[in-house]
Amino acid sequence: MKIAGIQFACSVDKDKNVENALRTIDAAISNGASIICFQELFNLPWFPKDRDEKAFELSESIYGDTVKAMREKAKSAGIVILLPIFEKDKTRFYNSCVVVDENGEVAGVYRKIHVPDISLWEEKFYFSAGDKGFPVFQTSFGKIGIQISWDNLYPEGTRILTLKGADIIFAPTACAFKSQHLWQTAISGNAIANGVFIMRVNRAGSEEKQDFYGASFCVNPEGELIGGPTGIADSVLLADVDFDYLQHIRREWPLLRERKPENYKEILSVTP
Repeated sequence: MKIAGIQFACSVDKDKNVENALRTIDAAISNGASIICFQELFNLPWFPKDRDEKAFELSESIYGDTVKAMREKAKSAGIVILLPIFEKDKTRFYNSCVVVDENGEVAGVYRKIHVPDISLWEEKFYFSAGDKGFPVFQTSFGKIGIQISWDNLYPEGTRILTLKGADIIFAPTACAFKSQHLWQTAISGNAIANGVFIMRVNRAGSEEKQDFYGASFCVNPEGELIGGPTGIADSVLLADVDFDYLQHIRREWPLLRERKPENYKEILSVTP
């Protein structure tokens, strides 16, 4: 089965970003992709570079215009689309990823749990920590998990998703500067330790204060690249995933079977 990740440079015009995404998704569909994932906050410029109350006006519900347009596309093409958006839910705001299934229905939403508060990633000003845990979404093409950006640096989340049955984990990110080695190493390690496919989809393009470098990639359960890294320009990353191979690796490396949860209780009480 083929999966795809789409990275592109965002403008300040939200509607144009969605139009660009809809055009680019056709390229992924024409190449046979069944599951397509976009970059973190895919339809917006990177507003968390600083703190601005007006930016809250960019948020929308999971049934807003952006998701509506993608629901129509998913239904017509019979594909699954993962949409990382700035979600508004009543009075709270989240860095979220909406899962639209092959019937054009909203299968659910994942909300980023580990929210950074560092220079140029002032996310705590905008986003509440995710409150939906680590959901796994059952689709006709496999069981999907999602880890947005920093969540990938906390291995507990990837382990939970795998234990809950995820075949593929998608990792939308918004990374700039010289951090590609860190991300590829961390994500490859997560894939190996859990016996799972992981596709990282990173933002691209130069914005006001950051140069997002793209370099999206996909690794197999042995941590080997099976797609990418892409370059710095707008790109469609394609990768073939084989679930028979996935089961073979889990038999060859039965890491999950040999877990000893009774010995891990200290993780709940020990602090650095």
